[in-house]
Amino acid sequence: MIGKKVLNNVYWHSSLTTAQNFDVQQHIAEAESLAGVEAGANYNVVKYDINSNSLSLLWYPGFFTDPFPALDKSYRIDLECKRVEKRNYQSSINPPILHRKELLLSPSDSHNSLFCELTATAEQLGLFENTIRIGFKQAWENLIAEKGFQLIDHQFVPIGNNQDDEQLLFEPRQNAAISRHLTALSRSNLSAPMQCLARHGFLDGALSVFDYGCGKGDDIRNLTANAISVSGWDPHYAADQPKQAADIVNLGFVINVIESYQERLEALLGAYNLARQVLVVSAMLINQNSFKGQEFNDGVITQRNTFQKYYTQTELKEFLSDTLETDAIPVAPGIFFIFKDNDAEQRFLLNRQRSHRNVLRLSYRSSNPALPKLTRNEKKYLSFKHLIDPLWQQTLELGRLPEKNEISDLIELIQSFGALSKALRFMLDQFDEALIEQARQSRIDDLLTYFALQTFSKRKAYKHLDASLQKDIKAFFGDYKNAVAMATSVLYQISKVELIELTCKQATELGLGYLDGEGALHLHTSLVEQLPALLRIYIGCATVLYGDIEQTDIIKIHSQSGKLSLMRYDDFQNNPLPSLLERVKINLREQIFDLFQYGKEYAPTYLYLKSRYINEEFPKYAEQLSFDEQLQSLNLFDLSGYGPKPESFRHTLADARWELNGFELVRSRNIPDIDDRCGRHLSYRQLIECGETQHSTSLANCPKQPESYTALYDLALNILDPVIEYFGMISLTYGFCSHELGKHIKKRVAPKLDQHASHELNTKKNLICPRLGAAVDFIVEDENMREVADWVAENTPFDRLYFYGEDRPIHVSYGPDQKKEYIDLVLTKTGKQIPKKRQ
Repeated sequence: MIGKKVLNNVYWHSSLTTAQNFDVQQHIAEAESLAGVEAGANYNVVKYDINSNSLSLLWYPGFFTDPFPALDKSYRIDLECKRVEKRNYQSSINPPILHRKELLLSPSDSHNSLFCELTATAEQLGLFENTIRIGFKQAWENLIAEKGFQLIDHQFVPIGNNQDDEQLLFEPRQNAAISRHLTALSRSNLSAPMQCLARHGFLDGALSVFDYGCGKGDDIRNLTANAISVSGWDPHYAADQPKQAADIVNLGFVINVIESYQERLEALLGAYNLARQVLVVSAMLINQNSFKGQEFNDGVITQRNTFQKYYTQTELKEFLSDTLETDAIPVAPGIFFIFKDNDAEQRFLLNRQRSHRNVLRLSYRSSNPALPKLTRNEKKYLSFKHLIDPLWQQTLELGRLPEKNEISDLIELIQSFGALSKALRFMLDQFDEALIEQARQSRIDDLLTYFALQTFSKRKAYKHLDASLQKDIKAFFGDYKNAVAMATSVLYQISKVELIELTCKQATELGLGYLDGEGALHLHTSLVEQLPALLRIYIGCATVLYGDIEQTDIIKIHSQSGKLSLMRYDDFQNNPLPSLLERVKINLREQIFDLFQYGKEYAPTYLYLKSRYINEEFPKYAEQLSFDEQLQSLNLFDLSGYGPKPESFRHTLADARWELNGFELVRSRNIPDIDDRCGRHLSYRQLIECGETQHSTSLANCPKQPESYTALYDLALNILDPVIEYFGMISLTYGFCSHELGKHIKKRVAPKLDQHASHELNTKKNLICPRLGAAVDFIVEDENMREVADWVAENTPFDRLYFYGEDRPIHVSYGPDQKKEYIDLVLTKTGKQIPKKRQ
């Protein structure tokens, strides 16, 4: 199957569907029909589950235009149950994003070159080191910033100097000296050039560092905390410190803030002369957000009277190479290594070739791109951003335009704009008014819920209501009577089963919970305030009977029966499989509830697939989703309904050589009993105590490494179990071979290649067989072993398979490479066996 494989799923762009096999194309067509969607119009990416009858059709509007596009809509289709689950991410502040787009496209696609270069740069910056963390927008943007970069269009641009105020309205200052020191950033992480040094192994403590133009000294503090010999000098913040030689000298975002070309040269040459091994130079690059300001020399003067010279990557490389008369090596956009030590340079270049392709996305064009000019309106917004943004935030919170007595910055707004009405009009021009409509509806739902639940208590007279609430009533309902009437109408609608069921479905499409097969909505309590008023009132009625739900984790709305369940779990947020502690089932129609507490008398159950009940804005959602997908990919459990009981779950997981480690499933480090089951049909003893030599020597032959037991289990599960279930029981002629047993086998073996030693070590603590995995030789009585070998080759994910003859045992292995090498041992006229690979 063509595409990007992640666990049990394969992703591809819809343009590749016609290149998939016929059955897959039929499944896609059926899914389109069930969901009522069309490729290119409603979705453009397919997520195909190879182990189930379900798939997802995903819509990324910015697939080709955005470097890492956000998911807009998804349709998950269960082809067996004919069920469609729709999810809309338009209002999400943390939607999933897509990486490595080139893997979803045909190799001949015209976009591949751009996408491959983008991926290569991200890899060089170390952005893909933690794959769990990068799948959602907020964590991805934070990670890029932590690495010292920002993403502009398809360019990674280093964050160098402080530019927070550089796009304000420019007012030139007469006879004022350039304030170079104002460009110094305060950092909590290492700067981008220092992170580049760390990634390439230069900050291991063996080399000294000098920071030439160290600014406020954040890099020096961070390096000192890590026991690295470091010092620095800065003309403003550390002018009393000496300039001294070091193995590594960093000239970080200095040359771009010096307005004098001659001084720029002197700084560069001065820093280079101090470096014994390598000089690191970084500077600001031209990008679409760069502001021209007032032209000065070869750069611009900013609002804060700082100077900035923006380079292209090519221009910066030429400046460094020509000035220093040696090659400047690009290691990231806007960051270069210049070596004085030729041996160090060669080691660096060789190491780059060994670790990954030497591909760096250079963020430059053949000629200097023109810097975009801000419109007058944009400049005005930037000047009054400190007033407009809080006003906009208050408008969204109220769901309406605030009145004079509700605005804290009223006087400053009037002074700046002449009148409040002008300020409000200007604000509305800067933002999407559709957001106000969303805020308005949200506020109306808040009020309807409030007034509906007031039915069960003494309702306050209008004159006793808070002044802000009175304004809300007037703005949204006209008067108090209408507000109460509308709320009462919604309250009576909670008895309508069809309406409750429909509203529950609409909630899931917005990412607010999980709708089960019976139409019940399950969601975390943190999502309740985002629900439509009807469901909030439904839940609110339960609180009138039961009390507050603050201690509850999961709420279940039984749409068919007029009931509500409240579940409390043990450490819900920090546990991938939280245990149920308490369940309350409330019958709204009968006005009664039942309380069930779990512990000694009732065994707690696990909450499986927790990511269903939360969404991407919940803490640790990415880790939880990764855990759930990994758990499902094991194919060990039926997770429908309530899933297995905890004891059964733990036992099955241990049998399969897995264990929990936080939000990860890792292979077990335990040594099992050799009579424990290994796969579905064999035991470890059968794989260990087999073969002529083992029987003749009676050696224990037990593995010493936990990984060897795991490899034997995987071999049994993936290769031997399917063979047994198709052909019947097998006869093992050679299985695991320990280092001790191997000493007694003198002929026709290659322990460094045959994988019979699995993960065992020799006396020098080195792997006996670097291929890892595990292998056995077996025969099936009364079967032609060519047919058996062919079946194994066609139906299992084997690593290497050796065929010796129709009536002789075959050798088969399972390992991390999954080479699928099928080799015949052909007998020559001289009696020698020659390996011949089958195609």
